[in-house]
This record gives sequence, structure tokens and C-alpha cells, in this order.
Amino acid sequence: MPKPPHPRRAEQSARIPPPSPHRSKGERPSEAWAEQFLDEMSSPPGRAYIRDALLGDPDGTNAGQCSAYAAEQIEVILARAAERGEQAPDVETVLDRAVAPMMYRILFRPN
Repeated sequence: MPKPPHPRRAEQSARIPPPSPHRSKGERPSEAWAEQFLDEMSSPPGRAYIRDALLGDPDGTNAGQCSAYAAEQIEVILARAAERGEQAPDVETVLDRAVAPMMYRILFRPN
């Protein structure tokens, strides 16, 4: 039976709101979120979270939950961009072009 992600860690990740639209001049919310995501996931607790989520997960259920948390945060950021009249990519594009490369580096090139 697959081991689910640690509930406290999953709840913490789900509760971390995307960066506020109130940002310093020139900083994009997506950049702030990506920096925060990278810092969190590459930290020792973040790496432990990834390990816990992926170990013993042959059907990918736990990994899917982790991906869903990130996608929900990205959806909020993209909705805010749309409200400001900005063009924004879809969630899957952000996952493929921003999140996936970060996860690859965290997992396989940690230095």
C-alpha cells in the first residue's frame, strides 16, 4: 500500500498562498512563487517531503497530489494575471516549463 505524503507537510504546502499581487516594482508574481517554491522544495524538509511523496507510490497517487497543490497555486497566480488584463500561459505550460525543470534539478542535480 502506497505511503501518502505526511499530512502536516501536505496541509502546509496547500495552505501556502501564492505571492500577493502587491509586489515590488518589476517583480512578477510567478517569479516570486517560483523562487519560494524552489527554496521550499530544495530545503532539507522539502526534499524529505518529495521523498515521502514518491517512495512506495507505484500508481503515482501521492505524486499527483503534490502536483495538484502546485497547480492550484499556479491557477491563482494566472487568474490574478488575467484580472489585470495580462496574457498568461495555461497551468500545464507553467508546470512543464517552470516546475518540472526545478523538480529535475532538485532531484537529480541538487548542487
